[in-house]
Amino acid sequence: MIKNRQEVLFLYDVTDANPNGDPLDENKPRIDEEASINIVTDVRLKRTIRDYMYNFKGYDGTDGKDIFVRELKAEKGGLKDGKARAKDFNENLDTVLEKAIDIRLFGGVIPLNKASITFTGPVQFNMGRSLNRVELKHIKGTGAFASGEGKSQKTFREEYIIPYSLIGFHGIINENAAKDTKLSDDDILMLDEAIWNGTKNLITRSKMGHMPRLLVRVVYKESNNFFMGDLQRKIELVPNTEEEKIRSYKDFYIKVDDLIDTLIENKNNIEKIIFICDKNLNLKYKDEKILLQDVRELNFEEKSF
Repeated sequence: MIKNRQEVLFLYDVTDANPNGDPLDENKPRIDEEASINIVTDVRLKRTIRDYMYNFKGYDGTDGKDIFVRELKAEKGGLKDGKARAKDFNENLDTVLEKAIDIRLFGGVIPLNKASITFTGPVQFNMGRSLNRVELKHIKGTGAFASGEGKSQKTFREEYIIPYSLIGFHGIINENAAKDTKLSDDDILMLDEAIWNGTKNLITRSKMGHMPRLLVRVVYKESNNFFMGDLQRKIELVPNTEEEKIRSYKDFYIKVDDLIDTLIENKNNIEKIIFICDKNLNLKYKDEKILLQDVRELNFEEKSF
């Protein structure tokens, strides 16, 4: 099981797509209208992670690896509910924790025959928010079929997209809750991969245009539950055009002065910092372009997938 408190910063961008539709508002991208900031729920990110593990890493119920929260057909039609899903594991909590990586990571409610057990997830993310102000675009087009049998006029389709959004997520990995769900270091390595490659593999029609840009995971020394917090607020997008006109990573750089300075100030509490950075993302520290591994005061470890 993991023994260290950890903290995650994840940046990805979205081009001409809908990062997270609101089903109660015509499936429009979620927007903080007062600030013109794009919002993505933690549930959307967790679904991305689960889908990648299921589709690409064999967490499909075979070989002792599974995803507890996934859509499965019930014998009587429709989808299985939580109780039916628990029966797939013989309502055995040890079996659930042994096989279901998403419960080990994110926790969940396991409905049993006469009660339910709640596991608090060691891995928790805040709501993702864009670092830039965004515009909402309404697009209309024609469909592939006629509007009715024998008619020549085609149907119309409408959708809402965001031209460009750089979205930041912040997460905490709680080593205390990990004791209950038996979260392991190998699970965290899989989480890294699923965050990065899962985002890259969002290639449905509404999600095409997602690209991971930066993943930083700070591993703290075993201590008194120390963590810095609010990593996403310690970076700043600096545009070289009007924010609403940003259309790619070429239109801005990321100022990391506060992030690096805070890491250096707390280096005695940090064991190591794992990171992946897309080569196209322009990071600057004290107005100079930077590669994170060049910050000699800190133990940065670069990884790739």
